[in-house]
Amino acid sequence: MNKIWLFLLFVACVSYSQDSGKSCNVLIKINTLIQNEHFNPKPVDDSLSVYVFEALMNDLDTDKNIFLKSEYDYLSKHKFKFDNYIAANDCSFFDDFAKTYKTALERSKSAIEKLQKEKLSYTTNDTVRFTKKDFPFYVKAEDVSKVYAKRLRFDILEDIAKASKNYDSLKQNFVSLEKISKQKIFETALCKINNRIDSKDGIEKNIRNSFYTIFCSYFDPHTSYFSYDTKSSFLSELSTDNLSLGMYVSLNENDELVVQEIVPGGPAARTEIIEKGDQVIKVSPKKGEDFLVSCSSLETIGSIIFSDTHKEITLSLRKKNGSLYDVTLQKKIMKADDHAAYSYIVSKNDTRIGYISIPSFYTDFDKNTVQGISDDVAKEILKLKKDNIQGLILDLQDNGGGSMEEAIKLSGMFIDAGPVSILVNNKKEQKVIKDFNRGSIYNGPVIVLVNGNSASASEFFAAAMQDYNRAIIAGSTTLGKATMQQILPIEEDNEQDFVKLTIEKFYRITGKSHQLTGVVPDIAIPTLYDGIISREKSYKTALKNDAITSKAKFTPYSRSDFENLLVASKKRIGTNDYFNQVKAVNEKVNSIYNSQKAPIVLNFESVFNDVHSIDSVFDSVKKLIETPIDFEISNTSYENEILKFDEFQKNISEYRIKDLKTNAYVLEGINIIADYYASQKD
Repeated sequence: MNKIWLFLLFVACVSYSQDSGKSCNVLIKINTLIQNEHFNPKPVDDSLSVYVFEALMNDLDTDKNIFLKSEYDYLSKHKFKFDNYIAANDCSFFDDFAKTYKTALERSKSAIEKLQKEKLSYTTNDTVRFTKKDFPFYVKAEDVSKVYAKRLRFDILEDIAKASKNYDSLKQNFVSLEKISKQKIFETALCKINNRIDSKDGIEKNIRNSFYTIFCSYFDPHTSYFSYDTKSSFLSELSTDNLSLGMYVSLNENDELVVQEIVPGGPAARTEIIEKGDQVIKVSPKKGEDFLVSCSSLETIGSIIFSDTHKEITLSLRKKNGSLYDVTLQKKIMKADDHAAYSYIVSKNDTRIGYISIPSFYTDFDKNTVQGISDDVAKEILKLKKDNIQGLILDLQDNGGGSMEEAIKLSGMFIDAGPVSILVNNKKEQKVIKDFNRGSIYNGPVIVLVNGNSASASEFFAAAMQDYNRAIIAGSTTLGKATMQQILPIEEDNEQDFVKLTIEKFYRITGKSHQLTGVVPDIAIPTLYDGIISREKSYKTALKNDAITSKAKFTPYSRSDFENLLVASKKRIGTNDYFNQVKAVNEKVNSIYNSQKAPIVLNFESVFNDVHSIDSVFDSVKKLIETPIDFEISNTSYENEILKFDEFQKNISEYRIKDLKTNAYVLEGINIIADYYASQKD
């Protein structure tokens, strides 16, 4: 019997040794690839070790309520040694992290299960404190249990408070509501922990993947490790015809799943209740089968929302003011061009302007499927020109980027020929990106609208238009990403492990860079939530802003018309009631998100008052978002002919017009171009 036991032990050790060796092999090859190909590789030293250790511990225990101080101290022996481990091809440290983490998770699970059986009191003088500083690790297991007792009670009270704005009604039904919320909160808490303990990939593999990703992020925030599955998911595009809810979702800065975009004419849009920014709390593919987003894997949630398998699903969502609602959606076949560029004629008084929405810099990757954005915009411009527009507004607000090739093509459509940007690689070699096509598709005045979510390719285009004085850039400062990434295997013939790697940095033709700083608009216009957008400068490892001596030779257009237009616009914006309301709301929003939150007594009245203390602010936001703006919108004559025979496109157009009608930035664009023509007469 002892021989069998010893044999099994030996096999287990050999298996782990092989696994550890493979882990190090992957890590070493990731590092080799980064050191050879990254735009600005850093040395693997103590600084890297400290960064990776602190980021990994934060990733495993963000709220500092899983590990004890003794466990943190034990793992701290690795804090300055990861660089040495990589040099020595020794990744046995993963075992320390996995075993310690599993012990800590099981202790937390036991504490929550014990609390679940107890009757919780909501009449004590206990308080919950909030801080933006790091919490210390707790010394004893009893301390962790006490913290869970407070936090779970707070979560229950908060969940009840968010159900309604009617305090008396909630108070009257508190006992029944508490029973429901308690079950939900505890199930979610246990589900999260069980998912980590019983992960199909195992705790150690999850820690390894987190380690690889954090290791990559040390070099810059856009360099990341991709497994085969992650790479496939990242590169997957929407099919040309598929069942869809007509909405796109993404993770926000708090790792909450929120509605990012609503497709006009689709199932989500037709509910007239789902809005951009609403948080998805739960998805139910069939009656009695509920998946909490806070607990379930993103793969599971994604497969329910996006696959053709579940044709009808019920979503539970929460608006920014905290109100909850359920909606059942029947998936419909959606066309591929639902999220493509589109145009309208916008007018005020006698000024007729072409408006083009550019949602992303999509491209024809396969050369036979999705049309590229530059070709689509060209078609929209031709439609608008036939209707004798006097100027053009290009809307890049919330455009997160995409194909740089499309951005280059689009830039070239508005200049006569010449350089549009400069790419620099890790050898500091400059490559001047040029538009070789003589002439431009449109020669009239152009306004480009941007905001803090305009990123990457959007910034590339806006910067080129600004440097050539080809357009007035209006809105708020862009995100500040001026780097290019490429997905590469960690070695040739490896189809399992990849790195999305920052290989180049692009500079403006002037030699300046908008990396970190963003493209600063010629005309600053107040934008909702501008102060809380996570821009590039919020990342610790973002590449620095610098400048180069430009080798690009270019001739900008005359700026003589700009100065008076900018002065008039800034004066108009300063006295505009709508924009002044935006500024006032932003101050309140910034205060809510950036101020230190006061301690809250753990009783229902205190938590209810805290939850609803911001209702008036978000009521103001909603009012602003829904305020109709005084200008006219019409389809092009070309589009009008199509809408006579296409009911689907007609529904899409009606939705887009309704959304555009609340866009105050478009009206300011019209006003600027009207000023331009008035100045020409003078």
